[in-house]
Order: sequence, then C-alpha cells, then structure tokens
Amino acid sequence: MSEPSAISEQKSAVREQALAKRDAMPAAERQAAAEAIAARGLPVEIKPGTIVSGFMPMKTEINPLPLLRKLADAGARLALPCIDGRGKPLIMRSYAFGDAFKAGQWGIREPVPEAPEVLPDIVIVPLAAFDRAGNRIGYGAGYYDMTLAALRAHKKVIAVGIAFAAQEIAHVPATERDERLDFVLTEREVIEIR
Repeated sequence: MSEPSAISEQKSAVREQALAKRDAMPAAERQAAAEAIAARGLPVEIKPGTIVSGFMPMKTEINPLPLLRKLADAGARLALPCIDGRGKPLIMRSYAFGDAFKAGQWGIREPVPEAPEVLPDIVIVPLAAFDRAGNRIGYGAGYYDMTLAALRAHKKVIAVGIAFAAQEIAHVPATERDERLDFVLTEREVIEIR
C-alpha cells in the first residue's frame, strides 16, 4: 500500500498533467463544453427549493454558470462556496444571479458574508482529474473532501463532478479521506458512479 507522501506526489504529477491538458484546450471548445453540460442538466430530479452549490470558475476551469442558471430557472436554490481558512470545510452561502460578491482567496468571487449559510442537497465539484470510480483530484488543499465529509455527516448529499472529458484518467490515486463523487458530467456524457 502506498504511503500518503507517495500518493501526494502521484496526485501532484497527475494534477500538473491534467491542468496542462485543460489549459491547452481552445476557449471556444471550453465554452461549448460548458453549454453542452448545461443543455443536458443534472441526472437527478431538481424539485423546487433543492439547494445546489456550484462554484465560480477560475482560469481554464469548466464554467458551471450556464448549468447553474438552468437549475435556478428550474426552481433550484443556489449556493456558492466561501473559504473559511486553510484546513476548514468551505462555507456554502446562498446565492442568486445578480447578488453582490466579494473577492475571496485567489481572487475567487464569493457571496458576501451577510449571505445566509446553507446545507446543499447537491454539490457541483470542480476538479483537475477524475476516474470512473468517482475519485477526483482537486487543487491539493482538500477543501472539497473536508466539505463533503462535513455535509454528509448532516444529510445525504450528492456530489457531482463537472469537467472536460479530457480530464478523465484511468486511475486517481486516492486515500481514505478522499470523498467520492456520485456523478461526473462532461461534454460527452454523464458518468454515474453510485
């Protein structure tokens, strides 16, 4: 069995390769992928009032905003993550299109601190790489693993990874603390893990 430091090194190498592949995609291709995912929607029923947490895209990350807009139009209540400090789960705050933002860590737009904290039913998760077993590699800080674990301690939460098909790899090196995804949405398909 691999030692955690060996897995960490493997994850770093995979992350670097995956991000380089994503960065090489033309902007028009990235936008078309985001629109294809939005057109398909989520593979689970969205009842009015279902709380769906998304994220604000950074750099060449797939843009979840077209999907979030479609979900809001279907009656979902939206939320976005706020970083509460290294080593802590993300705080999910209520968000609606048109709401004010503040600049968070790394300049990522977050809801203002006055926005109510919510417990989402569905968390749309960014990632650098994923496999068909529901494992993902994020950016290395573990925020989403901590957040999903904390949320799942309160209620059933569906974790939906969203990525370009090119971000799929055969096997993600994973540890016990890594939270698995229930679905991965790409421009090509819906991958059901559960």
